[in-house]
Amino acid sequence: MVALAQDFSKLTDRYQTTVPSGVRKHLQLGKGDQIRYCTEPSGRVYIEAVHETADPALGAFLDLLEADIQAHPERLKAFDGALYDRLKALVGELEVDLDATLSADDE
Repeated sequence: MVALAQDFSKLTDRYQTTVPSGVRKHLQLGKGDQIRYCTEPSGRVYIEAVHETADPALGAFLDLLEADIQAHPERLKAFDGALYDRLKALVGELEVDLDATLSADDE
């Protein structure tokens, strides 16, 4: 079993702390970067770097999906061939360049 790295920090009177250098290096954090704390029901807390995405709503949407899947796993269904065929019929042979810039009308 791999030993876990342990670093310590202390809370100030204002409940602030310094992220230990070993954690900053491991997460590749720099000044001004954001971190996220994830707390499990057991009380275990994870810290992770927050990497900004092009769409700020994406993270919130994915969190919503994750919570819904965890709360209602029975709602998950396999992606069947009939749905694929229906979607393909709707878009035809449309090619999309994900790296192309949007036109002014699409912005």
